[in-house]
Amino acid sequence: MEVKDQAMNSKQKKEKSSKAERRDLQEAQRAAKAAVKAEGNKPSGSVTSVNLKSAKAAKPPQKVDNTSIAASEKKGGDRPSEKDRKKDVPHPRLQYDDKSRVEKAKRRAVVNQTEARNRVELFRHLPQYEHGSQLPDLEAKFFQIDPVHPSVYKVGLQYLSGDISGGNARCIAMLQAFQDAIKDYAVPPEKTLVRDLTAKISSYVSFLIECRPLSISMGNAIRFLKSRITKLPPTLSESESKTSLQSDIEHFINEKIILANKVIVNHAVTKIRDGDVLLTYGSSSAVEMILLHAHELGKQFRVVVVDSRPRLQGKVLLRRLVEKGLSCTYTHVNAVSYIMHEVTRVFLGASSVLSNGTVYSGVGTACVAMVAHVYHVPVIVCCEAYKFHERVQLDSICSNELGDPDVISKVPGREDVNLLDAWANTENLQLLNLMYDATPSDYVSMIVTDYGMIPPTSVPVVVREYSREQVWM
Repeated sequence: MEVKDQAMNSKQKKEKSSKAERRDLQEAQRAAKAAVKAEGNKPSGSVTSVNLKSAKAAKPPQKVDNTSIAASEKKGGDRPSEKDRKKDVPHPRLQYDDKSRVEKAKRRAVVNQTEARNRVELFRHLPQYEHGSQLPDLEAKFFQIDPVHPSVYKVGLQYLSGDISGGNARCIAMLQAFQDAIKDYAVPPEKTLVRDLTAKISSYVSFLIECRPLSISMGNAIRFLKSRITKLPPTLSESESKTSLQSDIEHFINEKIILANKVIVNHAVTKIRDGDVLLTYGSSSAVEMILLHAHELGKQFRVVVVDSRPRLQGKVLLRRLVEKGLSCTYTHVNAVSYIMHEVTRVFLGASSVLSNGTVYSGVGTACVAMVAHVYHVPVIVCCEAYKFHERVQLDSICSNELGDPDVISKVPGREDVNLLDAWANTENLQLLNLMYDATPSDYVSMIVTDYGMIPPTSVPVVVREYSREQVWM
C-alpha cells in the first residue's frame, strides 16, 4: 500500500508540473545527449541517467536491479568479438562495376586486359574484356615473369586458348601445376613455409583467374590445398612438408575425381534398361563414361545428343560414342521439345551443385531439364561430391562467366554469313555469350554422386554432415 501511495503521489506531482517545468526538463535532456556525443567514450545510458536524476530532483531514487545488469553483462560476454565475426564473413568477389577496385586489380594484373566497348549493362558486375589480344601478349612474356611458376604459366595459357576445358580437366591441370610448383619451392630466408607458400599459391590463383575465372570445383580444391598447408606439423622439415603436400594433391586427384567418377558410373548404370532412349546435353565426362560402361555390359539403348552453338561440344561426344558402336541421334537445343516425347531418361553433367539443390552447369542445361519436366521424363544429374558448395544461388545473373561474344556473330563453315562482322562499331548493339546457367531443384529428379544417389533436397545434408576435412580429404 505504501508503494502504491508513493506511485500515486509521484503521478500527481508529474501531472501538476507546469509548462515551464516541462520545458526545463526537455532542455536538461538535450544537454545530457549533447554531453554524451561530445565525450563519446562513456556509455550513453550512465551519462543520461545521471543528468536526468539531477534534472528530476523531485523524483524519488530508484532501486538498481543488479541481477539484470549481471545477466546483460553475461549475455554480452558470450557474443563473439567484432574481429572474430569478420573472420567468418567470406571474402567478397570482385565486382567489375566498382571502378576503384578494378583499377587496383589492373595495376597488379599480369595479363593485359582491354575492356569491351559494348558492355552488357545487366552484367557489368562481371568481367567483359576484348578477346584475342591476351594470348600473344602472355606468350611474349613467358621468360620475363618471375613470380609465376612455368607450369602454372603453361596451364594459364591453355585456359586462355581453350585447350583445356571441362571442370575435371581444368581442376586436375591446376593441381598438377601446383604439384610442380611445390616441388621446386624453396623457403626464403627469415620466412616460414606455411605463410610464404600460402602467399605463393594465392598469387598463382590470381594469375589463373586473370586467364579464366575459376570454376566452383577449382575453388574447393584450392581451399583443400590451403587447409593442408596450414595444418602441416611444425616439426616436419622442408623436404618432408613438400613431399606430404604432393602426396595430398595426388590423393585428392585419385580419390575425389578419378575414383569418384568410377563410383558414379557404377551407381548410374543401374538406371539404364534395355530399350531406353537416353538424352544428354553437351559433353560431360561422367555421362560419357556411364554410356560407354552400359554399352560394354551389353545393354541395348539409344542415345540422343543435344547440342547448341557456339561451343558445339556435343559433336565431340557424338564422335566418341559412334566410334564405340553406340546408336546415336544428334540434334540442336531448339528441337529438344520435338524429340523429348521419345526419351525415357535424361542424363546431365554439372559444373557444381549448390546448397539449395540448384544445378550449376553449361548454358542450356536448364532449358533441357525444364522441357523434360513438362514431358514427365526423369532428369538424372551426375556430379562428384567435391563440386558441392554451400553457396545458394537463385539465378544465372549474380555469378556467371561471359565468353567471347564474337563467336556468336560467326557461323562455322558459312563465310557468307557476315552480317554481324562489324557489330562492335554499333553502339546500341551488345552480344551476350553466357557460359553457365542455374537449373532449379524442382526440375531435377536425382543427383548421382560418389556418396550415392540422393534427391536434390539432400544436398545440404551432404554439405553439412560431412565436415570439410571428411569431404575434401
